[in-house]
Amino acid sequence: QVQLVESGGGLVQAGGSLRLSCTASGFTLDLAWFRQAPGKEREGLSCISSSVGKTNYADSVKGRFTISRDNARNTVYLQMNSLSPEDTAIYYCAAVSPTSFRTLFRQCVLSVGLYDYWGQGTQVTVSS
Repeated sequence: QVQLVESGGGLVQAGGSLRLSCTASGFTLDLAWFRQAPGKEREGLSCISSSVGKTNYADSVKGRFTISRDNARNTVYLQMNSLSPEDTAIYYCAAVSPTSFRTLFRQCVLSVGLYDYWGQGTQVTVSS
């Protein structure tokens, strides 16, 4: 029942930055960002919990990417710095249903199967 709309993708040179945003149609529990390059599996990048702002990052982006959310606007952001060609992929926003029990005992887990809703994806291309 939750719809996610992403924006902010585009073309950037290596070393540059982009900020992705994703707005949900209503309240969600955990929000996360994933990416998928051609021929590769979807990779979890970062997640953030609904209330206290617990966050988690994949090793591949730790220190370069920052996730944040604005609950008043039902929006999650991903600030991406120091981009490299290896970051080229389609980036997806994902959300846990507000009625889910999956985050009751553990929040902010980067596993595809734990998320109920997905955005349409936005292309990020980093040139060398």
